[in-house]
Amino acid sequence: MRGLAVVTGGLLLIGGTVLVVVADQQRVDSLAEARAAVVRAEAQLDATRDANYLLAEQLTALRAVIAEQETQLADTTGFLP
Repeated sequence: MRGLAVVTGGLLLIGGTVLVVVADQQRVDSLAEARAAVVRAEAQLDATRDANYLLAEQLTALRAVIAEQETQLADTTGFLP
């Protein structure tokens, strides 16, 4: 009976160790996936930021053209070219 208890205890110990190792490996895998997702999000954010800067430059140029055209339209005397 004592031998059965030792074998059962040993199996429980080994099973518990396996569970801890598997859980730790899953945690490590989850962390790696999260880090990869963060890297992808940062890359996408950088690309979006660059595109926004280009669009902002174009918008500024268009606003300048619109302001010039509004000035020409507002001239009721006809002296502006």
